[in-house]
Amino acid sequence: MEKIYSINNLDCANCANKIETEINKIEEIESAVLVFATKKLHVKGNISSDTEKHMQNICDNIENGVIIQSDNNSAEVHHHSHSIKNKLVPLIIGIVFYAAAIITSNVIDIRILSASLYGVSYLLLGYDILLGTLKGIKSHNLFDENFLMAVATIGAFILGDYSEAVGVVLFFKIGSVFEDYAVDKSRKAISAAAELKVNTADILVNGEYITSDSEMVKIGDTIRIKAGERIPVDGVITSGYTRLDMSAINGEPVPVSANIGDTVVSGSINTANVITIRSTALAKDSMMSKIAEAIENAASSKPEIDKFITKFAKIYTPAILSIAALTALIPSIVTGNVHYWIYTALTFLVISCPCALVLSIPLSFFSGIGAASKLGILFKGGNSLEALSKVKAVVMDKTGTITTGTFDLTEIETYNNFEKTELLRYVAMCEQNSTHPVAVSIMKYCMKNNIEKPSMTDAVKEIPGKGIAAEFENKSILCGNVMLMNENNIEFGNNSATLGSGSIVYVAVNNVLAGKITVSDTIKETSVKAIDSFRAMGLKTAMLTGDRTQNAGEIAEKVHIDEFSAQLLPEEKLQELAKIRKKYGSVLFIGDGINDGPVLAGADVGAAMNSGADLALEAADVVLMNSKLSSAVQAKKIADKTAIIVRENIIFALVIKAAVLLLGLLGVANMWFAVFADSGTAMLLILNSMRILSVKKYMNPTA
Repeated sequence: MEKIYSINNLDCANCANKIETEINKIEEIESAVLVFATKKLHVKGNISSDTEKHMQNICDNIENGVIIQSDNNSAEVHHHSHSIKNKLVPLIIGIVFYAAAIITSNVIDIRILSASLYGVSYLLLGYDILLGTLKGIKSHNLFDENFLMAVATIGAFILGDYSEAVGVVLFFKIGSVFEDYAVDKSRKAISAAAELKVNTADILVNGEYITSDSEMVKIGDTIRIKAGERIPVDGVITSGYTRLDMSAINGEPVPVSANIGDTVVSGSINTANVITIRSTALAKDSMMSKIAEAIENAASSKPEIDKFITKFAKIYTPAILSIAALTALIPSIVTGNVHYWIYTALTFLVISCPCALVLSIPLSFFSGIGAASKLGILFKGGNSLEALSKVKAVVMDKTGTITTGTFDLTEIETYNNFEKTELLRYVAMCEQNSTHPVAVSIMKYCMKNNIEKPSMTDAVKEIPGKGIAAEFENKSILCGNVMLMNENNIEFGNNSATLGSGSIVYVAVNNVLAGKITVSDTIKETSVKAIDSFRAMGLKTAMLTGDRTQNAGEIAEKVHIDEFSAQLLPEEKLQELAKIRKKYGSVLFIGDGINDGPVLAGADVGAAMNSGADLALEAADVVLMNSKLSSAVQAKKIADKTAIIVRENIIFALVIKAAVLLLGLLGVANMWFAVFADSGTAMLLILNSMRILSVKKYMNPTA
């Protein structure tokens, strides 16, 4: 069983890691991941009501007021907004008393009144810190921000530094409110996909449309979508013509035309006319639900650096606490200056909280996932984002990835005084009932160019693997490949009998070569620029395909691929991938077909085109919703930027903390300095993490 819970009133990222650790110790639970950025707990295991009570008890013992409840996005966001407002009231009152205490101490020489006002302001601002500390002591869970802040400020009170003690709590609380606000904004931005789910649908029932919950839609129902409304479920248009804004799905800003028979996906906006659709999926299985689920689940797959920071925090805080204790004890004994060294030790405690790192690192990855989703790129986990930042080579399938996967007639050559129209009539007669992609493309060309489609004759014989033989208008027609021509001793003369590029259909009439038609797969519009962009990033590019070597070579040359291998079976693609990885390093593979499933799963990062097979989508780490190589470039740029920001956050946080600890030892940094450094650093790291959410810089993947 797998369940997702909302975690309300959780304000401490370090505490979130402790809750996750303790819940994972419960016997009935296989795995638990608590994502502080989304305030969601993902749990797998045999979960009973007793298990849920146990999880709640763990939360109660670690952070005051934390509540676990069944997943409800809207309730969680609403509650979180109120939690910020609830913090502001005691904060404002506490500031008033703090100001009164400062004025009293400076104007009225009554130390008892001044101390009392400081005490009241401290309790107003720090009551939850003290309560959290008591709970932590009771549950033997020390080493959190509450304990550190309580020890530091109470120690300052004992030393008589009232103003600094209250000031530390005040600025700690102000920083906490700003952190909540920043995280809340980030969470709303990166969880926007969940808000795009449509809750109601106009369903046709007994001849009239009734507005119902979209979850009530059944496959085959007729649904009306008015202009300006968002489509609630996937379906096929049954009446009307419109234009659809699909930017929420694939990141493409330009609306696309949609007519009767066209497929539509949930989350798209009907921008023009009223249409009706026949539903082809339930709401929970439709595109928008899949996107929301993918983003939600992505947050629960933690990257390795995130796991490292979590482990680091467990060691770092006790280590700093030990250093603080030694600093208070040993120099005091040696120098006799007890006040100075205890004050220095308390300053250490203020700066030692690891929340800035513990919060900003996962937020960076989650922001990267959110930025990608706005562009129609779905990462299945922060670990996928992290892995993509490390790739050294990009390997691609050809058909459906670099090329469109649809065939077009690209060349017609006639021989021996035959006319093009005449040649096409003969081919159309032979191919009109075939479902082969080559035949379909030829018939499409004939219809577009008003070529007469002759009536099918009974004297048509298909020759497997070679082509078609037919009798038509008292003529013997051969339509097929070079093997068919050779078997029937067709003379090529000076005309080319080589296969050339693309698929070639030769036509012979009464044993005389009449001409040849070349049908080719076309290169996608963005493929060349995308591959050039990969190369500009310093990545090696390669193509693995099952197509013929000559076709593969010509495509590779046109799109500037570094190297390619052709005529490969699925297991051979996997072998070639292993060779490329050994040669260059970590590999990204991009594909879309059923035969790409093993390679997508075997690559360090697998990216699948959304137009591809379900198996490919399941095996992939990244799904490119608009099925363009340019999206893979955007994904790589976002992954690289995320990795840079994560490194910046780690280095900045550790340097600042180390500098303040050193300045504290030298007597330069006091508690004011320490709290500014701690809360200020946390805010800067959060804001730095949120920079990834701005997708404008990634809109042009070839820039």
